[in-house]
Amino acid sequence: MKILIVDDHAVVRQGVQRLLSTLAGAKISEAGTPHEALAIFKAEQPDVVVLDINLGGGSGLELLKRFQIENAASRVVMFSMHAEPIYASRAIKSGAFGYVSKSAGADELATAVTKAASGERYLDRDTASKLAFNLYPAEDPLQNLTNREVEILRLLGDGKSLSGIAETLGIAYKTVANSCSRLKEKLGLERTADLIRVSLETRREQ
Repeated sequence: MKILIVDDHAVVRQGVQRLLSTLAGAKISEAGTPHEALAIFKAEQPDVVVLDINLGGGSGLELLKRFQIENAASRVVMFSMHAEPIYASRAIKSGAFGYVSKSAGADELATAVTKAASGERYLDRDTASKLAFNLYPAEDPLQNLTNREVEILRLLGDGKSLSGIAETLGIAYKTVANSCSRLKEKLGLERTADLIRVSLETRREQ
């Protein structure tokens, strides 16, 4: 089983590699940037990709879409520090085969990778529970956000400035500013400070 680990922190990649190397027949590659990950993905066509949702110089959700364009049968397990249901739900809707929080047990990531390789989907127990009991109603405006808007809202909650978000996602400042304007319109807000408040409140509610 060929596995590609994509995370911008070397210590995380090393830890995940040690864990997954115990799986039968595992052949593991690593990438620290979206550009490097896409190049390895094209060259090696891994069976499973373990992909962080937070990537310096790009978005994990955007990279997930690129992988699917390159290979529609690709199986991606998102591995994220964010356990909020909105991120797990968005990842699964975008085509991920699994979602595992970095706070979950190590065995859960191994299980997710094994199941993804077999064509099965998997959520870690805590995330699955939160999704089951915190389903967003159809009229919730958060459900109408694009993946890019969700990423920007998350980064605002992380304390990033608009220029910092542009650098993190590898996009133009103007693109971020325009996205913030659309976010305010969709969520009925007036100020960027209100977007930050919504981002933080969304996390506290989970």
